[in-house]
Amino acid sequence: MTNIQYPMCICHLKFDIGHLTFVYMFHSARLKLTAWYLVIIMTISIVFSLGFYNLASKEFHRIIRVQEFRMEHPGATILQPRKFIVRVPNIQDLEDANNRLKHLLVVLNGIIFFATGAAGYFLAGRTLRPIQEMVSEQRRFITDASHELRTPLTSLRSEIEVGLRSKTLTLADAKKLLGSNLEDVISMQSLSDNLLALTKDGQKANRSQMSDISLIEALDSAIKRLNGSIKKKEISIEKGIDNLHVLGFPENITELFVILLDNAIKYSPEKSTISVIAKKRDGTVEIRVIDTGGGIPNEDLPHIFDRFYRASKSRSKEQVSGYGLGLSIAKQIVESHGGSISAESKITKGTTLTVKLPSHEPFS
Repeated sequence: MTNIQYPMCICHLKFDIGHLTFVYMFHSARLKLTAWYLVIIMTISIVFSLGFYNLASKEFHRIIRVQEFRMEHPGATILQPRKFIVRVPNIQDLEDANNRLKHLLVVLNGIIFFATGAAGYFLAGRTLRPIQEMVSEQRRFITDASHELRTPLTSLRSEIEVGLRSKTLTLADAKKLLGSNLEDVISMQSLSDNLLALTKDGQKANRSQMSDISLIEALDSAIKRLNGSIKKKEISIEKGIDNLHVLGFPENITELFVILLDNAIKYSPEKSTISVIAKKRDGTVEIRVIDTGGGIPNEDLPHIFDRFYRASKSRSKEQVSGYGLGLSIAKQIVESHGGSISAESKITKGTTLTVKLPSHEPFS
């Protein structure tokens, strides 16, 4: 039984159709929200116009009645204070003024209608933009996660199918197959753990639940976890961290160092040095992880903290494993602790990742 391989164009076609459906859905929602803006504002405008016209019309009719009374009783006088004595226009002038007022209110409401439509459409777009960005990010996250999971699953399935079809499978071959399958399972488990980390709330954590953390202790813990990778490439870690402390969650700060060091180790040549320097500046602790790798191209640098983004192969001479989630998780950890993270890089010179966290003075 053979596997059906779908052409790449079909996958792109499905994505394009889904994207067009997504765009149509938000355009429809924007039009509906604009319509609601129009209904609300035009209802207020029409009610106000009718009220104003009703009052003005009553005044016009009162003046008309006065004029008609004077025409029917030429000798009669109406006592009014001097300041209110004005020339009373004839009946035709009053009716013309009433009609002009009616026409003016209709035109005014028409202008309000079109102005409100344009403004409402603009405001609807601004209102829906955060939701659109959130849904777009969610769709992209699901698509990328599915794509990354598909590779180890396909490999796992292919190896199992080949093994089942083989009539001469030996115990040694079976063990080799299981070992390869185990690597794929570990890879998927690592990916799922990273995905779970990314789904956590990215807002600032509750400071009351944080504890005092020594950066040198967190760095030493991270180095121990990466000891295998460090020895394999004979990397030297140069530590320039004084007795600095931050407020946070110990496991998260240790994980932050693990991600930053692991990223530097992957892209550093063998027998090179990675420097970790921390200094206190203006109430913040600035941590810099400096490697001497191939550097990151300028076109890749703005995207290295995006999920599933991996820089071009020019950064490293060898194929580097990973899913492009590490720096995204690092950014989330930093921002949840009220800090910021940035990167500087020069081709063939290396990369510097800079983390800024609020400093904390431990109680003596």
